[in-house]
Amino acid sequence: MKGAYEHTVDAKGRMFVPARLRDALGDRFTVTKGLDGCIAAYPAAEWDALEAKIRALPMSKARDLQRFFFAAAADVELDSQGRILLPAGLRRYAGIEREVVVIGAAAHAEIWDAARWEAYSGAITDDRIAAAMEDIGF
Repeated sequence: MKGAYEHTVDAKGRMFVPARLRDALGDRFTVTKGLDGCIAAYPAAEWDALEAKIRALPMSKARDLQRFFFAAAADVELDSQGRILLPAGLRRYAGIEREVVVIGAAAHAEIWDAARWEAYSGAITDDRIAAAMEDIGF
């Protein structure tokens, strides 16, 4: 998944899923806490793979991951207008009230409060990207 899309959350907590991400996410997918204060959205196959990897860990290593990802997880389904209902607890966690940015993050999508995304993405420096590119051999 790729791209960044600006949307709003309505008073009932519903949000349009960008059409370009709907095919990759599917009609039903899982949302949960993401890193850095966003909501992560996983297509079924990616969620199943993440769950299997966490379950395969020894409990001493898995318990924090299980609690972080699974306790907050919810299955959501697109309505006839291409919207999902973002659970209130996840909206609070991510600081989302109205304006959001939905980004593609390779195998999953992330839903950010627009101001939080602007601050986070603005702090990504060329030096950080260059160092990360070196780590992957570019």
